[in-house]
Amino acid sequence: MIICSCNVLSEAQVLETLRLGQGRPASAAQTYRCLGCAPRCGRCVETVRALVAKAHLDNCTVGCAACPADHSHDVDRSADGERTVVVPELATA
Repeated sequence: MIICSCNVLSEAQVLETLRLGQGRPASAAQTYRCLGCAPRCGRCVETVRALVAKAHLDNCTVGCAACPADHSHDVDRSADGERTVVVPELATA
């Protein structure tokens, strides 16, 4: 799927750039530079930012407690150490 019509960039091209491993782009601007272009009209910037953020969350190995990718906050431990999944209640209006 084309996500940047100004530069004719596909989602697959952006994702491949984000999979490069060591030295992979850490921002949308770096991603564009790796692809040899820059945003023109700007409509694609939010999509590229979202892909960069998702790639970094998916590849993170640090496991910080405040990280949105960390699901350890969804687990509660009982007195005997058994893990219990905590499901947040849905807000009712």
